Amino acid sequence: MRILIAEDETELAKGLKFLLEKNKFTVDAVYDGAEALDYFQSRNYDVVILDIMMPKVNGLEVLRQIREAGSAVPVLMLTAKAEIEDRVAGLEAGADDYLPKPFASPEFIARVKALSRRNAGYAETCLSFGNVRLDCNRYEMSCGDRIVRLNNKEFQVMELFMRNPRFVFSTGHLMDKIWGQDSEADINVVWTYVGFLRKKLKELNADIEIRTARGAGYYLDLQ
Repeated sequence: MRILIAEDETELAKGLKFLLEKNKFTVDAVYDGAEALDYFQSRNYDVVILDIMMPKVNGLEVLRQIREAGSAVPVLMLTAKAEIEDRVAGLEAGADDYLPKPFASPEFIARVKALSRRNAGYAETCLSFGNVRLDCNRYEMSCGDRIVRLNNKEFQVMELFMRNPRFVFSTGHLMDKIWGQDSEADINVVWTYVGFLRKKLKELNADIEIRTARGAGYYLDLQ
């Protein structure tokens, strides 16, 4: 399950990202409404968590644009604005749930899980390309009766490739999407994880491979 968090309090956003990842969610965290819309338009999410008071584009406007685009993705409004009129405004704009700050971590996780279950009928839980299947619930990649387990970052990289076969992703793009703009990791970590995935695809005897587009990046294709 992939979740988008849009929260301008950086430390809170990072804390929520850590908490969700501990619960086996894949998470992108952004810090303003414009970024939230950019991320939402570029990939599929199972749940979106929005703060109302954000720079550039506020959460209610982000929500309106998501709904105007025809998306039924579950949205949780997470905000310090707890007055009844603010809750009503969020719900009328198309929010599925509303959680005012401060909140308890177990309640936050419970609400996110409830929303993700609601969306389970729409989420693509297994991706296929060539003879390889990627289980998005179990973080497993398989080929025939062979199965390998992926760690969180391996899964995120592989999911991006499987959802966009033959599309070339630059190293910078992968770094931004998977590790985030605020990551302290060196950009060479992308090469390292591509290497891990190539090894696991070889172990599976897969008929697909991650290729290098010289000077451009990486892409997934049939052998």
